[in-house]
Amino acid sequence: MPKYLVAVSYTADGARGVAKEGGNARLQAARDLVEGLGGTLETMYFAFGDADVYAIIDAPTQSDVAAAALALGASGAASTKTTVLLTPEEVDEAARKAVSYRPPGA
Repeated sequence: MPKYLVAVSYTADGARGVAKEGGNARLQAARDLVEGLGGTLETMYFAFGDADVYAIIDAPTQSDVAAAALALGASGAASTKTTVLLTPEEVDEAARKAVSYRPPGA
């Protein structure tokens, strides 16, 4: 199952909700969201910096991940940035593929 890194940034309303409910409530909400789409929440951490939460999830399809991102965005409480993660084996497979490419100006 494909793996994704999801960075979540809370709006002011979202941050107030986290302050009211606590981190474990948000962990359970994230788990329910991901599992409801047929995926698995591997891990979730709160953070300082560019994002408020980082989660690694397994999801059946990209459209499942898009559905989760749409739900978070539509709530008005958070926005997301999603990165597709590759295993070392997937990178090896990509490196073995023959690709024809001409760089600009060449």
